[in-house]
Amino acid sequence: MRYRTLLFVAPGLAVLLSSAACGDEQANGNPADKPSGATSVQPSDSPADTLTIEVKASAEAPAKTWTLTCEPPGGGHPKAAEACAALAKTKDPFKPVPKDQMCTKIYGGPAVATVKGTWHGKEIDTTFTRKDGCQLHRWTQVAPLFGNVPKVR
Repeated sequence: MRYRTLLFVAPGLAVLLSSAACGDEQANGNPADKPSGATSVQPSDSPADTLTIEVKASAEAPAKTWTLTCEPPGGGHPKAAEACAALAKTKDPFKPVPKDQMCTKIYGGPAVATVKGTWHGKEIDTTFTRKDGCQLHRWTQVAPLFGNVPKVR
């Protein structure tokens, strides 16, 4: 009887513990759509805030590249207003995933995006992927920034 109990309890405990670490929205007690410290949209400090976005369907694929400015929305971005709204809604859109963050092994695809430039007076040079649950969440928060991801060939 003891062994049967262990057969049911151990897997359930493993699922419970692993799901407790999924996503930062649960760690700070805030729903995913309302980040802590959310404030109204603030205009960028400088009209020189410009981002260059490069999106590839995979690491080997050709890149789509455009620029984005947000005050007012513009640049070569196909959906500048949507991209700016996504950036304004996200508390720290270019913050990398912490190295000690536990992430699910959810694979979102081979797409890769790099973002370089200046945003609210800070230098930006970061890469977005969809290789695990943490990276996929980070990508999804600012997805309009990447436009329509090219198809894998």
